[in-house]
Amino acid sequence: MKKRLYNIICSPDNPSRASKIFDIFIIVLIVINVITVLVDTFKIPEWLSSVVWYIELVSVILFTVEYLMRVYVSEVDYPDISPILARLRYMVSFMAIIDLLAILPFYIPYIIPIDLRVLRILRIFRLLRIFKLNRYTSALSLLAEVFKRKKHQLISSVGVVMILMIISAVLMYDVESEAQPEIFDNVLSSLWWTLETLTTVGYGDVVPVTHAGKILSAIISLLGIGLVAVPTGIITAGFSEMISEKKEHEDDDSKKIYCPYCEKKIK
Repeated sequence: MKKRLYNIICSPDNPSRASKIFDIFIIVLIVINVITVLVDTFKIPEWLSSVVWYIELVSVILFTVEYLMRVYVSEVDYPDISPILARLRYMVSFMAIIDLLAILPFYIPYIIPIDLRVLRILRIFRLLRIFKLNRYTSALSLLAEVFKRKKHQLISSVGVVMILMIISAVLMYDVESEAQPEIFDNVLSSLWWTLETLTTVGYGDVVPVTHAGKILSAIISLLGIGLVAVPTGIITAGFSEMISEKKEHEDDDSKKIYCPYCEKKIK
């Protein structure tokens, strides 16, 4: 029964009809919850507010049951360790923490009396339920795997951007501080300008007025275009690698021959 439940809720490589129905049900429930979070920001009639509350109540109950079931069957993923350690290992995983944070804000006010302002902040955690979609869509899972594989390259590119930001901020402060002391009054002010320039946002609230500042601004803007393209290229390359590997794996599986009775590989 435990393995059957695992196959339904954990979406194996070859999902059954029950597993697909379960995935679709959870996806629809997550989408409904995201919509209720957005609706809750408007001034809505009292009857609609009650409907939203009941949707929240039913959703929390269902998400809680789902979380407990995942904890219960998690030992299937870790057969080499004891059931208790397997469950603890699952509970500290990223997706398990997301599942827990998605339901905790509902229970905390009933357990610990807290200020209503804190309660409003906790309600923001309801949006974490959208990250649960990562389990039920292959595209999001693929994106997460790409970031995991390319994390070192992405961290390196972010490090280069940070170094360039600091150098550019110091240079712009030295160039523009005398002409605009009220705007470029310290390095943090020029760092804000560098950030919006390198990211090509360009709000226009801080602009250089000296000739040297304008030349430096043009150079930093061009560098910003290239630096934004670096992580994009890393992620694109990661996607290409993942898709190629997945295709090769599917081709290998299609060549395998299985016994129709025991489902063991023959060739």
